[in-house]
Amino acid sequence: MTWALAPEVDRVVYAASTCSFERKAGEIERMRRSFASLRMTSRSVTASTLLMLGGSLIHGQTTYLGFDRNDYPGDANLTTLRQTFSYTGYWLNNPPGASSNSWAGHRAAVESAGFGFLVLFNGRLYAQLKSEATAKRLGHSDAQAAVGSARREGFPEKTIIFLDQEQGGRMLPEQKAYIYAWVDGITAAGFRAGIYCSGQVSPDEEHVITAVDIRQSAGSREITYWAINDACPPSPGCTLSPHPPGPMHSGVSFAEVWQFAQSPQRKDLAAQCTNYSRDRNCYPPGTGAMQRLHIDVDSATSPDPSHGRN
Repeated sequence: MTWALAPEVDRVVYAASTCSFERKAGEIERMRRSFASLRMTSRSVTASTLLMLGGSLIHGQTTYLGFDRNDYPGDANLTTLRQTFSYTGYWLNNPPGASSNSWAGHRAAVESAGFGFLVLFNGRLYAQLKSEATAKRLGHSDAQAAVGSARREGFPEKTIIFLDQEQGGRMLPEQKAYIYAWVDGITAAGFRAGIYCSGQVSPDEEHVITAVDIRQSAGSREITYWAINDACPPSPGCTLSPHPPGPMHSGVSFAEVWQFAQSPQRKDLAAQCTNYSRDRNCYPPGTGAMQRLHIDVDSATSPDPSHGRN
């Protein structure tokens, strides 16, 4: 996915995230106390115990590394990818800029390979919404389409479906009408709603973070947030460590998923990031530019962020 600003609104978003030494020290102390309070059969917590539990405990939060990409990587690559990643994105409709969805029909193979899921539905751009009434109508019909696709693919009820909101900045009334109509439709059908959106700060006097803007206007709606922030810092760049930074470090404290690297590397916001290939893409271990298996990289608080496994 490539997050972009709406040309109709002409806004620019950049990253601004800081974490003080004192906050880090406090988090380390809380983590130390958490270890001290754990009671297990052996009455001790070892590194091997954490590995058995899966993920990594960073600043008191267990984190899991995942990837997403618009094109299905192919059945033959799943084993290689699973050696590094706990979960993968999974599109329910055509990804941005695509005329077809190559993920369709591969859910069973992905789950059999041991992956959890980030289930995605590509939403509408601002230019398609026209008016609030049209936006609400499209939101409801797109929710029905997302639910129908999820059921055909075999995802169970209560699976979190993330709406891909590619445009950032402050959401306009038409955009919010669309988003909340979609969320309501997903929830009414027995699934759960999430949103993939910017976690970066706008440079104007409002300092808007899209995820915060959407949450503040959501009322009592329960929405899971997948924040995008690929600027360094806070992003570690194209770093595929088994100990990824937690979503809370994305700049959106309530995020449960954080996309911290994109392919290709964005020249503006991610210019200071390292470990990308010469062609500005991020490749997983065991692959390279010849295979064209470039990925976006995510951190999550669950090995199955959409809870889409049967």
